[in-house]
Amino acid sequence: MTTSRRQFIQIVPIAGAALLASRTAFAADPMVDEKDPTAAALGYVADAARADKTKFKNFVAGSNCTTCQLYQGKPGAPSGPCPLFAGKQVAAKGWCSAWAKKA
Repeated sequence: MTTSRRQFIQIVPIAGAALLASRTAFAADPMVDEKDPTAAALGYVADAARADKTKFKNFVAGSNCTTCQLYQGKPGAPSGPCPLFAGKQVAAKGWCSAWAKKA
């Protein structure tokens, strides 16, 4: 089977669009699982209201990932990256024991 130049020129933009769409679909990092060993060690919870206040005495009322220096998510986003969990997203309303107030 031979492909003409005209067929090739028609296929290339479609293939490029498909490739771009697949990269976008896989670009989103997965969410951190609370059972992940690092998350468990840091006491990470996806909802700060469920933080273990007896185990983690450094918990401050009103603290969550969006108010942490380490959180790299965009303002208003439901989740964002955190360097403690490389390649994974944390919930904006989450909390862990590494929380440090944003300056």
